[in-house]
Amino acid sequence: MDLEKRQADRHGAPQGREPEGCLVVAIRLPVRIVALVVVLPVRMVWDALVVVGRVLRDTVLRPLGRALAWLGKALFVWPFVALWRWALVPAGRGVAWLVKWLVVVPAGWLYRWVLTPVGHGIAWVARGVWAGLNWVYARLLTPVGHGIVWLVRYLVVVPAVWVYQWVLAPVGRAVAWTVYWTCRVLFVLPVQAVWRWVLVPVGRVLAVIGREVWTALGHAWRVAGHISVAVGRFLGTLFRWIFVEPVRWVYRSVLTPVGHAVRDAVLRPVADAVRAVGRVTRQALTSVRESVRQARYDVRRMLFGEPRERVAVDRREPRRSEARTLGRSTTALTKD
Repeated sequence: MDLEKRQADRHGAPQGREPEGCLVVAIRLPVRIVALVVVLPVRMVWDALVVVGRVLRDTVLRPLGRALAWLGKALFVWPFVALWRWALVPAGRGVAWLVKWLVVVPAGWLYRWVLTPVGHGIAWVARGVWAGLNWVYARLLTPVGHGIVWLVRYLVVVPAVWVYQWVLAPVGRAVAWTVYWTCRVLFVLPVQAVWRWVLVPVGRVLAVIGREVWTALGHAWRVAGHISVAVGRFLGTLFRWIFVEPVRWVYRSVLTPVGHAVRDAVLRPVADAVRAVGRVTRQALTSVRESVRQARYDVRRMLFGEPRERVAVDRREPRRSEARTLGRSTTALTKD
């Protein structure tokens, strides 16, 4: 079952591809049917797991990951950053300063003023010794070396080259030719025959079958995806009509009117009654409080008499009253 639309040419073959044989056409349909039957449960389980994984990721794993990340920063990152910034960096700078002035600077002074002059002296002595050795080699050892080289060449190298050229090379070629044809006849030719007449045809058949199986699995996976989406939508619609819509209808048509009726018939009168009782209680308490205050005033008046009336004092002109009092005192003193 080919679900993809292909454009065919005049001869009935797809464009861009060669006409397929009867073996491919005979294998394709049953393989795709079997692949669809095998892949469909796997694809549905895979889609269900994907949905569950997305829900878990959005509701559990992502908040948990953020909390763990913050906790990890609080427990590991921030303490180490503070330790690095306020302890290790100052300590490292102090150690670097000590190493510089206790090791690097003395080492540089030692290299510049001690090791460099000693090295120059040793190099001068070495150059003199090398010049002497060169003179000895040039004057004494060179003629002896030429003689030894001539003897080695004509006593060892020339005979060895002749033996290799006229004895070992022909024998080696003959042995190599014999081995080559023996291996070719015993191993290479049978292997070539098996490869050419057995393995290549079987491999082509298996390649066709494998390609068709792979293509069928791809088609089956896509078709199973569409079927899984349709089944998921059907189950979602079924769940909505079986559970969500009845619950919504019960809430809208039953619970909401009942709640409004209970609110209007029971809760609101009860609330009004409670508010009325509260007002009456507050008024009674106010009356009792006023009665207690009046009784306490009457008892105090019977025991201690009427309270004295307080004289109102004009506090807006204190300086004038003081001036009048001071003038009266001065006049009395003058009369005396």
